[in-house]
Amino acid sequence: QLQASGGGLVQAGGSLRLSCAASGSAFKILALGWFRQAPGKGREFVADVIWSGDNQLYGDSVKGRFTISRNTNNNTVYLQMNNLQPEDTAVYYCAAARDSMNFMKTLHSWGQGTLVTVSS
Repeated sequence: QLQASGGGLVQAGGSLRLSCAASGSAFKILALGWFRQAPGKGREFVADVIWSGDNQLYGDSVKGRFTISRNTNNNTVYLQMNNLQPEDTAVYYCAAARDSMNFMKTLHSWGQGTLVTVSS
């Protein structure tokens, strides 16, 4: 199971940190990460990290502003989001995938989303 938290309302230029608590054992052989879905739009890859190796990948729209990390002691994945912009407004989903390089095409499971709203 994947349980996300940390969303909220922030002004443009502000920061938020999302957390995702992972339970079970299957996720330890997968990539964990985040995708988002804005109102009326499709899913967009945000970032992922290979659980066993810590390699990270980012979507083009968040590179340089977002940082994904993981804590293997408490099985939690974090998404630090800096310099947030109104176009970052979306529901953010924590997810697991079979292939880090093809995260959205190999989704294995995902949790309930957490809403991030960025005001201008």
